[in-house]
Amino acid sequence: MFGRRRKKSGKPEQGASDEFETDETAGERDAEAEDAAGAGKDASGDAEARRVKLPPAPRPDGPWDVSEVADPGTGRVNLGGVYVPGVEGMELRVEVAGDAIVAATIVLRDSAVQLQAFAAPKREGIWDEVREEIASGITRQGGVIDETEGPLGWELRAQVPVQLPDGKHGVQVVRFVGIDGPRWFLRGVISGQGAVQPEQAGLLESIFRDTVVVRGDAPMAPRDPIVLKLPDDAQMVPDGVQQETVEEGSRFAGGIDKLQRGPEITEVR
Repeated sequence: MFGRRRKKSGKPEQGASDEFETDETAGERDAEAEDAAGAGKDASGDAEARRVKLPPAPRPDGPWDVSEVADPGTGRVNLGGVYVPGVEGMELRVEVAGDAIVAATIVLRDSAVQLQAFAAPKREGIWDEVREEIASGITRQGGVIDETEGPLGWELRAQVPVQLPDGKHGVQVVRFVGIDGPRWFLRGVISGQGAVQPEQAGLLESIFRDTVVVRGDAPMAPRDPIVLKLPDDAQMVPDGVQQETVEEGSRFAGGIDKLQRGPEITEVR
């Protein structure tokens, strides 16, 4: 399922009890129906235009722009394009596309959240559009999508078809969350128990909220990823597990797209 369903009107059709109607009456009803359909289409188009061009909503609880935080490095790991909150016992993995580090994944016990920041238009949010793109890509694969309002606003809860290590087909449950900021968009992909049981994802959601995004002043095309860097004092841990990947219709699909897992950084605080 995708989208918020609207209840259908329960009003009876005009003239439904009449056994016969004249050609003139039928013509009038057809004309009225065409006018109503046209008006509905125009209203839908206007709503679509307003939806796409909505400015970023206020973020009283984060995520934060670097201009909104006095000392972003306090209690956070500096990855250049983002500052990620440090949590006791977490593993921080960076992920690469080509030669660039474009995402960070925080693993806490049996849950994880992948963070990726993108450039965005100055006066328009893109999360509504991105949700549609992700949903379309997953449903084309035979997956299931549910759009719901969660603790971080509107999100997608998805059941994504994957191939298991033994060659069998299974389903991966993930949550896609996103927040529009000033000239940037932060997307999170929650997996593991934090996706299967969303009520258990409070700490991951707090990490997402307390992340600081550094967009920078350099010109960037909307939707370009904000490149990250390794911390200066990173302790590298070899990665012996190959990450599952799924062909995806959107570059914003996150933990289930074509990104490759890179070095892991173990943070113990």
